[in-house]
Amino acid sequence: MSIISNPIETGNSVKKIIINEEIWQTRVAILDDDKLQDICFDFHNKMDLERCFFKGKVSKVLPGIQTAFVNIGQPKAGFLHINEVDRTLAAEKIFSDVEEVQERSDVTRMVKHAMDIGKIFKEGDETLVQVIKEPIYEKGAKLTTCFTLPGKFVVLMPNIPQIGISKKIESRTERTRLKDLIQKKLPKGMGAIVRTTAENRAEKDIQKDLSFLITTWKSIIRKSKKANPGDKIHEDIPVSLRAVRDHLDEEVSAVIVDNKETQKSLIRFVKNFTPEQAQKIFLYDDNIPIFDKFNIEKQIDEALQKKVQLKSGGSLIIESTEAMCVVDVNTGRYTGKGKAEETIFETNIEAAEEIVRQLRLRNIGGLIVIDFIDMSSSAHKQKLSRFLEKTLKEKDKYQSVMLKVSEFGLVQMTRKRSGKTLFQQLMNVCPTCNAQGYIKSNSTISFDILKRFENQVENEGCKGSIILVVSTKIFDYLVHNEFQSLLLLEEKLLCKIILESNDEFEESQFSIEKIN
Repeated sequence: MSIISNPIETGNSVKKIIINEEIWQTRVAILDDDKLQDICFDFHNKMDLERCFFKGKVSKVLPGIQTAFVNIGQPKAGFLHINEVDRTLAAEKIFSDVEEVQERSDVTRMVKHAMDIGKIFKEGDETLVQVIKEPIYEKGAKLTTCFTLPGKFVVLMPNIPQIGISKKIESRTERTRLKDLIQKKLPKGMGAIVRTTAENRAEKDIQKDLSFLITTWKSIIRKSKKANPGDKIHEDIPVSLRAVRDHLDEEVSAVIVDNKETQKSLIRFVKNFTPEQAQKIFLYDDNIPIFDKFNIEKQIDEALQKKVQLKSGGSLIIESTEAMCVVDVNTGRYTGKGKAEETIFETNIEAAEEIVRQLRLRNIGGLIVIDFIDMSSSAHKQKLSRFLEKTLKEKDKYQSVMLKVSEFGLVQMTRKRSGKTLFQQLMNVCPTCNAQGYIKSNSTISFDILKRFENQVENEGCKGSIILVVSTKIFDYLVHNEFQSLLLLEEKLLCKIILESNDEFEESQFSIEKIN
């Protein structure tokens, strides 16, 4: 068993997987050239829903938006859109004589023009569903019946009979070999996506991975028949095993873990699929915490900030809302060594590379608008577009679609959402500003209190002396800035106002006490 005391010296490759095991959580960091590229968390007291299978029960069907809400035993019902309903399932529900249809292509053609969520599901129906997106904000989990089961070399699609090959496998001969291999081994009615890691792998390795996934699917079907609505049928493997399954390849020099039992588990897991990679799994043995050793804690903190400093002196400002994410690029103190146009182009190129890293690290999805520094050169705009597109393709595993740089230097793009953002996982919404980033000024709060005070006194017909109790901060503001307003208010209301402070009051809180 490998034990490493100086993990920085584990080979020439710059890519590493760092795993930190605690009693309360497991954290996995992907480093490339000592820079944090990806971070995953498994909080042991919380359930990760993504990729889980549930026995669901339809609670509501809304044909107007082609969506069914499905109870999966969570606080909020998940939503299943018509686009996420398997065609065969739809055919079985819509056509009573579907068994007479001989060819799958015929079923697809029939269903394509008859897809209606109201014809497929009724309230109370039970169905097997898989979570493809975690609940976010006020929305429940996004569900699908187009199931996927990821393996080391293959992603099984048990009810989608199509075969896809990773675009990163460029050799036509190798693509043909892999497609033929999968077609030969797949049961009828099933499909698969061949992952990049399958390139040049032996047939027996891929077949072993595929057989495991098929066995897993059969187990899911058996369990779903006996399960009650809301029961969880299947969940993905632990985050530490997922890390080596999804990221351990020839580019990774070491997997470094600070828990002996986890190291043993990882070695057993890796030996089943890529035994030659097992020698890369090391046990970290040092007094310094593993995430501090590799400067990961600091990089996580930086990824929670709005401002990202670039090496050149420029910077990014990243702000997210429920609707979209906006990225602003600034030159900062960078002045360059040549002409202004070249300086701006260099800053934009550096920013584009960092933006891809930040989107991946922060797990930002949905609509993204990037405000690059405006460039007058059309050639520079084209080069920037090509560079950003190329970097997204090479360094980000999630699908994205981007438009060209506009006349105003803006790039509009979308990136597939997957789970919660880093901010959502580690931060809570500010109870004072409700995530707006601003709170009301003392003057605004004071004026609001005075208006409410005035309305209440007039409505209740209060006379004589009235005590107005406010927070200490608002008390100080009123005394020093609005004393004249209080005197005028007394004249208007024909009463005497006695102002008092209460240390326990929040800024907007006040009370009225009448003195007889």
